[in-house]
Formats: sequence, structure tokens, C-alpha cells
Amino acid sequence: MPPFSILDLAPITLGSNAGQAFRNSLDLAQHAERWGYHRYWLAEHHNMPAVASAATSVVIGHVAAGTSTIRVGAGGIMLPNHSPLVIAEQFGTLASLFPKRIDLGLGRAPGSDQLTAMALRRSLSADTFPQDVQELIAFFREPAPGQRVKAVPGAGLHVPIWILGSSLFGASLAAELGLPFAFASHFAPAQMISAIEIYRTRFQPTSIQEDGFERSHLMLGVNIVAADTDDEARRLFTSHQQIFLALRRGTLGPVPPPLDPDEFDASLTPLERAELQHVLGSAIVGSAVSVRRGLTEFIERTGADEIIVASQVFDHAARLRSYELVADIAGARGAGLGIRAEAQIV
Repeated sequence: MPPFSILDLAPITLGSNAGQAFRNSLDLAQHAERWGYHRYWLAEHHNMPAVASAATSVVIGHVAAGTSTIRVGAGGIMLPNHSPLVIAEQFGTLASLFPKRIDLGLGRAPGSDQLTAMALRRSLSADTFPQDVQELIAFFREPAPGQRVKAVPGAGLHVPIWILGSSLFGASLAAELGLPFAFASHFAPAQMISAIEIYRTRFQPTSIQEDGFERSHLMLGVNIVAADTDDEARRLFTSHQQIFLALRRGTLGPVPPPLDPDEFDASLTPLERAELQHVLGSAIVGSAVSVRRGLTEFIERTGADEIIVASQVFDHAARLRSYELVADIAGARGAGLGIRAEAQIV
């Protein structure tokens, strides 16, 4: 098995609040560190009642301060919402506080609806994402002679940068810049194989960032819900399915409790059922035996260098149990089949 990592949205569940979400995220990260997960990434989303990680760099600092070895980072920062200098300063600060543990994944989308994007940026300017990425990388290099604007802290720290994507654009850019690439196959599975092919075949090793990869490095997102039985995993997964339908309907709220899976399925219209299959069809849901089988097939089919696991589970104890089962499957605890053997990947 390749290394396994975690993608967290600091979920706010029905009846709870952001403070509890942050405490749960830290608790999960501390367990993940003991279980042998390689990275713990948090995502930037805005105006979403179920997501507490909008101020992503702040939450990264919270998680990194409460752990000691696991890499912590952004999966990702939505760069169009920010100036490259501000992000260089934020992640330069994090890298100064937690040396050799901070990752910076960069996304091109706003992480919000268009109205919220306007509130974040004041205007929707032309797409300058490729130029902004290179400007940000430059801020992490040693300052050039006579350079008047520097990231302090940030300059000379060479924070590892990843390109994130849910389309073919990100795959092309990551390949062109010679950067590691994380594809959002957990919600955009339809373009996954095409994105993998573009990234693998077009990858050009470059010296754009220090300690960069000499070959392509592909991380794929997978929704995984594991439980002691297939039926219990299916029940837990209905929370994630409800979140997606609420997003489509424009009725977003906190993460809802799970429902009986058969009753939930019977309540869906044919269009809703097709939409769930289209977006969440690559999810792996079931007992340890079922998840192991699904993961083995997925890794053999994609050749992923790393898996990042997303799991929107309502009950925190059940969420912990899901990630614990995945860690056992991945060989993270004692078996030496992947995560610890690859611990030098940064």
C-alpha cells in the first residue's frame, strides 16, 4: 500500500459548533499520528455551515501545535482568494514554528459560491493562477540581490507546494511546473483517469522549488467510510450523501446525523440517485474486508503514489473508528507495508 493521509474539513455537526469541530480535528490528528498517517491536511471553504476550516492557516497551526511528527498542511489554500505574499507570510510563519512539517496545497477554485467569492475578493479578476503560483514559490526562495519585497518570514524556507485540482487544468499545470499533484477524485471521479494520464505523461522535472520531486507524485482523494459491518458503514455514509444533496439544493446546514440507508435510498428521486452515483460513485464504504478490497482495486487501477482519505461522519467516535480501520488496512500500525516505509516523501 502507498502512504495514506487525511483530508479534514473540520466538520460542524448538527447541534454542535466550530469550537467542538476544532477540538475533534485535533483529536483525530493526534490519533492519526499514532496510527501512522503521513499527512493531515485541512481545506479552505467559505460560507458553508458544515465546514469550520475557513481560516485554514490558523487551524493548521492549531493542529500542528498539538502534534509532533505528522506533516500538517493545506489541501488546500484557494489562491485566487489571497495575494501570494500574504500566503507566503502565513506559511512562512507556520514553517518557522513547525520546521519540516508544513505542506501547502494550492487550488484554483474559490472554495465557495460566486457571491461569497465576490465578498472575499471584491472583484472576480482574470485567471492568474499559474502566475500566482510561481510568484508564491519565488517568495519562498532565497531573496535575489536587490529584491525589495520579501516574505518575512517565508523567504528561504522552501515550503513544499502542491497543485490541487478537480479538472484537467490542474494536472497540466502540475506537470508543467514539475510539482506534486493532488486530484480531487473524492468528488470529481469522472475526470480522474484523464487527469492521471495528463499528469504522468507530461510531467517535467524542474528546479522550481528546492527539494522538488524528480518524478511525478500523484495523490488521489478517496471517500472512505469503514465500520465493523457493511450495513453500519452504509448508514454512516448517508451523512455525506445528505451533505451533497443539500449543496445541490442550496439548503446547506451542519453535518446531519445518519439515516437508515434503505429508507434514504427509497426517498431519492432518480435524478438525485444518479447525481450521487456520479459524484460519490468512487467512495469505498463497508467493513474492513470490503474496504480492503475496494482500496486494493482502486490503487491497482490508478497507480496512486499516495491516498488522502476524506470521511464526513456525523459521530466523532465513529469517525475515529473509520480512520483506525483504514490505518490497519494500510499497514500503518506495525505491519510496515506502506506509510512508515515511505516516510521520507515530503
